[in-house]
Amino acid sequence: MPRLKLLTLQFLVAIVALALWQVLTTVPIAGRLLLPPFFFSTPVDVAKQVIAWFASGMIWKHLWITLQESLLAFVIGSLAGVLVGFWFARQPRVAAVFDPYVKMVNALPRVVLAPIFTLWLGLGIWSKVALGVTLVFFVVFFNVYQGVKETSATLVDNARMLGMSERQMMRHVFWPSALSWMFSSLHTAIGFAVVGAVVGEYLGAAAGLGYLIQQAEGTFDVAGVFAGMFVLSVFVILIDLAVSLVERRLLVWRPQPSGAQQAD
Repeated sequence: MPRLKLLTLQFLVAIVALALWQVLTTVPIAGRLLLPPFFFSTPVDVAKQVIAWFASGMIWKHLWITLQESLLAFVIGSLAGVLVGFWFARQPRVAAVFDPYVKMVNALPRVVLAPIFTLWLGLGIWSKVALGVTLVFFVVFFNVYQGVKETSATLVDNARMLGMSERQMMRHVFWPSALSWMFSSLHTAIGFAVVGAVVGEYLGAAAGLGYLIQQAEGTFDVAGVFAGMFVLSVFVILIDLAVSLVERRLLVWRPQPSGAQQAD
């Protein structure tokens, strides 16, 4: 599908959804509103709230704090996930020993950890970063681990026959094999990093998008809640686009699917 046509269809989906939301919250059907504005607000009110935030400039402080927390959680969690994933994949004995503990920690509900991180690290950004890291790490770790394990045995054997050292194998065989898996996990990890930051702010903070949403919810400001979620969604999309650009630069060797070639 051509890129312009794809973008047009995506834009139309958003327009239809917003129009339907506006109609259902403002136009009575069978004598009543299907979506009462008190509970669902309206797109117009949400847009006014977003514009007011940016016009006053107050949103930038909260965006900057959430951005710091999200990026730190994303970078630290991703690096740790990549390194530990490679290590476990290349050291089966180590992986076997730690396997039950990894599964046990991964099974812990992260929301339960948020108050503990707040107790340990305070109400500053690092308690939110720690929560985000616990979400990002396992997403990246499992994908990198599987990506290295899925390396073609024929490719590995041929590389050994050519006399490659372990370091050369990592650079020219295992790393390229894991890249696709890694970037697939990074797109998911972005959302988890932001979720960790926002949930941490929601539970205890003095600034950030999560704090804004929590304050709006506390005063029954539904438009403010939806406005915060809208800003948060755009925020995640922009970070995801940045990751996509890096992915294209690093995976230039990967053959493009026929659909992607046509879109280009």
